[in-house]
Amino acid sequence: MKKLEQFLKRTLLNLLLFINPKIKSIGNESFSSESKILFIRLNRIGDALVTTPLLDTVKKELNCSIYVLADRKNYFIFENNPSIDEVIIFDKSVNNMFGINKIIKARKIDTVVDLHDDVSTTVSFMIAIAKVRNKFGLKKSNSKIFTKTVERIDSSKHHIIERTLQLGSLFNLPVDKNYVSIHYYPKMESIKFADSEIEKRIPKNKFLIGINLFAGSEARFWGVDNFKKLIVQVEKYEISYILFSTQDKLDIAKNIAEEKFIYPPSKEFDTFAAGISKLNFLFTPDTSVVHIASIYKIPVFGLYVKYNTQDMIWSPYNTEFDCIVTEEPTLKNVSFEEVINKFIPFLERNINV
Repeated sequence: MKKLEQFLKRTLLNLLLFINPKIKSIGNESFSSESKILFIRLNRIGDALVTTPLLDTVKKELNCSIYVLADRKNYFIFENNPSIDEVIIFDKSVNNMFGINKIIKARKIDTVVDLHDDVSTTVSFMIAIAKVRNKFGLKKSNSKIFTKTVERIDSSKHHIIERTLQLGSLFNLPVDKNYVSIHYYPKMESIKFADSEIEKRIPKNKFLIGINLFAGSEARFWGVDNFKKLIVQVEKYEISYILFSTQDKLDIAKNIAEEKFIYPPSKEFDTFAAGISKLNFLFTPDTSVVHIASIYKIPVFGLYVKYNTQDMIWSPYNTEFDCIVTEEPTLKNVSFEEVINKFIPFLERNINV
């Protein structure tokens, strides 16, 4: 059923692109505090996090009204952000794609921005039918639906954050990429919870390394034995460690370390992110947690699967970082020796800072 729905969406979008002439730019737009801009970013947590530097820049420079259309998988990333006036949750169904004009009319939106680095059929269709003065996006195969686009810079040479920040030029905004940062704001109760749980487990003021065990797929799990051996190496230093796990894989985590060394897993991303904020160092497979670490300038050692793609890895931005990258489809053949030979010097440099 889902494949049929996707096929119908693509067919309808292709029809729209075929029968409609390319939308012409209205001219040099002027933006101010009176502007009302709707940014669209669906999909996952990491996808949302990497867009926040652009949102922060637009709000800071224009002080305009900013709305974000997100979905149920990532809307909470934007919720407490002071740069965002309203987060609107999109329900991915064919009928709701037509709801874009209700959103625009109710809030008097003058500009819609596609934050997606690749082509989203759902978002492309919404923007194609949107009744709004300005439609902005990166130059892609769906460029015909926009009033104005900016070059999508080489994904093999430029970080995803840099590619997204290109959209700032459509608002005539200066962006210093050396100073931009991801933004996420955990709730105060989550921060208090993290403080309490870590205080129970870790001696005060002791260097704390977090070991995140899981990512979004089995392909990025390094294996029980490898993590056990990693802990043995960490225990040779005068530092503490804490493991991060998901609820559904807590039994695997308990097979790696005693429960007292495991941060309480939660369905709430906010609780998880608050725990990450308390670290001095992070070891993790490629997942959205690397971007949370970058907010607090926490050094990250990552394990990355870069299979069948030339795109630059989504590393933590403007943060001290080292990693192992495999071009195989999983981390299965990434040896402990390969990792530890690179990890230990990086850890020691940061312990001695």
